[in-house]
Amino acid sequence: MKLFRTGLFLLFPFLIFSCDSPFNHSGWDTSKVQIARDEFGVPHIFGITDPDVAYGLAWAHAEDDFETIQKTLLAGKRMLGRVYGQDGAAVDFFGHLLQTVEIAEAKYESAYSEEFKAILEAYAAGMNDFALAHPEEVLFKEAFPVNTKEITAAYILSLAQMSGADRAVQQIVSGKVETVPFDADPKGSNAIAIHSSRTDSGEAFLAINSHQPLDGPVAWYEAHLHSEEGWNILGGLFPGGAMIFHGVNENLGWAHTVNFPDLLDLYQLDINPKNEDQYLVDGEWLELEEETVWLRVKLWDLITIPFPKKIWKSIYGPTLVTEQGTFSIRLGALERIGAPEQWWRMNKSRNFKEFSEAMSRMELTSFNTVYADKYDTIFYVSNGLIPIREPSIDFTGTVAGNTKKALWTSYHDFEDLPQQFNPASGFLFNTNHSPFKASGLADNLNPDNYPKSMDYLLRDNNRSTRFRELMPDTGRISYERFKEIKYDGQLPEKLAFRTNMESLFGLNPSKYPEIAKQIEAINKWDKRSGIDSEGAAVFAFVYYYWWDKFAENGRSWETTLTEEESVESLKATKDHFNTHFGKELVTLGEYQKLVRGDKALPLQGIDDVITAMRSLPWENGMRKGTQGESYIMMVRFGEGLPKIETINVFGASNDPDSPHFDDQMELFLGQKLKPMTLDKAEVLKTAKEIYNPGGKK
Repeated sequence: MKLFRTGLFLLFPFLIFSCDSPFNHSGWDTSKVQIARDEFGVPHIFGITDPDVAYGLAWAHAEDDFETIQKTLLAGKRMLGRVYGQDGAAVDFFGHLLQTVEIAEAKYESAYSEEFKAILEAYAAGMNDFALAHPEEVLFKEAFPVNTKEITAAYILSLAQMSGADRAVQQIVSGKVETVPFDADPKGSNAIAIHSSRTDSGEAFLAINSHQPLDGPVAWYEAHLHSEEGWNILGGLFPGGAMIFHGVNENLGWAHTVNFPDLLDLYQLDINPKNEDQYLVDGEWLELEEETVWLRVKLWDLITIPFPKKIWKSIYGPTLVTEQGTFSIRLGALERIGAPEQWWRMNKSRNFKEFSEAMSRMELTSFNTVYADKYDTIFYVSNGLIPIREPSIDFTGTVAGNTKKALWTSYHDFEDLPQQFNPASGFLFNTNHSPFKASGLADNLNPDNYPKSMDYLLRDNNRSTRFRELMPDTGRISYERFKEIKYDGQLPEKLAFRTNMESLFGLNPSKYPEIAKQIEAINKWDKRSGIDSEGAAVFAFVYYYWWDKFAENGRSWETTLTEEESVESLKATKDHFNTHFGKELVTLGEYQKLVRGDKALPLQGIDDVITAMRSLPWENGMRKGTQGESYIMMVRFGEGLPKIETINVFGASNDPDSPHFDDQMELFLGQKLKPMTLDKAEVLKTAKEIYNPGGKK
């Protein structure tokens, strides 16, 4: 979205200088908080109370990635434009449009319990105290101190974005509002739970395998949180998170994957031709609420200038006025804001009953959840804050906003959602595919038993198809075999991409001698995505070639490549490899790299294999991995504490000067895992560093 165009904004050419905003230390008794760093620098945070742990998490995470956390907090405070110019101001405008700060202010007191408010207060105190102790690392002085309502606003903004609000806004301003777009760049994941009856050791297995961006505001950070009040969990969170988002505690664990129910609706308003501030609803003209917001934008690294921008609101929600029309957005993420407390209660659940009670709060706006515990329970739900919609109205496209019948005000209960408990097949999984295909074929749910207005995805993808090729319907599997399945990097026998690419695999090299080597490489390719594969490199180039072409010309992914198009992309492959590598064929490891600082290592994986990896153009004709395999956790539930192995793509720290900036890369690329534990005594026995917040640096 191009936010600033000539003539759209009134320019006020005066300086807004950054000024000191002094505040006091929180006075937190940090002697009650211990941070123990293991050999990989992962923080294990111990506290007397839950708030002590939240304070320690804020401090430890800030030590490792204060800059990214600040970006999240700046987004919540609508101050990104003051640091990052126009790009940041676009996010600030998004926050203004959704009124995330105002929603947090209005709903905070009623949305959270007093005990959870204490968690957020402790986290804010830890973050503010770190900023006081490290003023040289503060990006924008006026952003501190941060308070709990501003942290809540950041959560609201993130969950609204994950519910599709950002794509809806982009669709409106681009003049393409026929339907809410399917995310062509989803942040995918894998989650697998195997019941103890299906394992040779009699343990339940859980794979937590998210495919997030490798760095940035939604990249995983690993932490272990342990209080004397029953909070003991290891897992992943994003910068700014005050609890674990998915992971494992002493008794149970869960994984999230992105899902695609219909969480959001777009409405086109019927504007009064005689008064553009009015819209028609059930025969009555209603007034649009209009407000001018000021976006403060840093320019030329010298001055910060305020730009005015109008936003509107209708009875349906945030509204944009464009040349194509006036459109409103409605989604539950702006109505219910209690997701952080729900996550915290999931963190502290001791059994399936408590976990399902936490899930039943229906504050978490989306995400599939795959669960396993030590009590022989596996569970799956395709969670979503899904509106109860008027059946007579078609909500799959843009909705006519001229009747209150289209104005939904309630949501489906947890019991209404697609879910399975201990299926006979003994396994549950999700790879961002249909929730009605989460287990063995005989156990799968019938989509006809759910309201059409939920609009859940019905299709498989390559990962779900390949998983079924690998997972036997009967018998027991070993933990080693479970890991082999999770680390499989092969496409299925029958491809399930949204684009039919069969023509690529049916070319005759004698018909096209100028690209015979490329055709033969594809014909011989075993569909594996290892670093030594030339076929994988050719396929990856072709895949991204059409990815870019479709983005340029707006062509739908739901299409079929012709023979001519396959030939065109193979010719482009040959030219690219010759130009940049001096040869017609290269291996995937030559073409695709995992890059961190000065390290650039061969990287396996292509889009939509189980070990998925997506990459972007980098340098000298190579590509750089940007999204896919990132934080991985493998768990066995049996006697005693769960047995846990994890790996993170780079390391525990985002500081280039830290030894933990890239010390997990080689293990990650070798598909190796590091052992982890929830046992406090064991952590303290083997820790490389133990200190209180403020006790080092």
